[in-house]
Amino acid sequence: MIPERVGVIGGGRMGAGIAHAFALAGAQVVVVERDAEAAGAASTRVFEGLRHSIDRGTTQRRVEDFALEFATDAAALAGCGVVVEAVPEDLDLKRAALARAEAATGPEAVLATNTSSIPIGELAATLACPERFLGLHFFNPVPASALVEIVVGAATDPARVGDARAWVEALGKTPVVVRDSPGFASSRLGLVLGLEAIRMLEEGVASAADIDAAMELGYRHPVGPLKTTDLVGLDVRLGIAEQLHARLGDRFSPPDLLRRMVADGHLGRKTGRGFYEWSDK
Repeated sequence: MIPERVGVIGGGRMGAGIAHAFALAGAQVVVVERDAEAAGAASTRVFEGLRHSIDRGTTQRRVEDFALEFATDAAALAGCGVVVEAVPEDLDLKRAALARAEAATGPEAVLATNTSSIPIGELAATLACPERFLGLHFFNPVPASALVEIVVGAATDPARVGDARAWVEALGKTPVVVRDSPGFASSRLGLVLGLEAIRMLEEGVASAADIDAAMELGYRHPVGPLKTTDLVGLDVRLGIAEQLHARLGDRFSPPDLLRRMVADGHLGRKTGRGFYEWSDK
């Protein structure tokens, strides 16, 4: 059910995870990055992830069995059945990436964005064929996450939504389909909980560990909101909060503590320190 060839634009943590997931499912995957250095870093991320999957017994294939390509020219996306944009959460940057993908692919290819907060309609506004565009919002870490949020724009062809649902299921994940709206369902709900947890910590209501334990033990959340923020990245969460604050009002205003921690470079697991200390950054 998955297209034979899949493209990913952006090989950071999320893009590498998306490439990993499609490669495990048997697709030929091409990752396009901005320059040779970034492409090399993306290659390292993807192959490290695949080696972990091999070590865990997730796949019986060898590293050399995976069909992966790392490029700096969007022309490498030719022949892809779906291209997922996974560049940083910036409207102009994402529009530019999607324009390159649209120019490089045939009319049957689906274009998707991994945005967690930017409305699909705003990204589709500059596309020539918005009917083949939708959101495929993967979650970090992509290989282990069970969920993909399919976001349907006003112009999205329903048949493409059906294709996307089948692809997500073929990846071994569960799709949820939501209408285009700021923050969609997952980011909007998750952010409310995360921001309130940060405010509680800022006000001295309880420690980070106790706030998280309250949600893990009392509400059966597998991971508490502050540890989740560390895993997502405090900078990522701040960016989403700023997007939703601008669109939906003061209930999404980022707490001062979050801004200070990001300014100080304490971004969570990826830097070794956030609301917790991480030794495996």
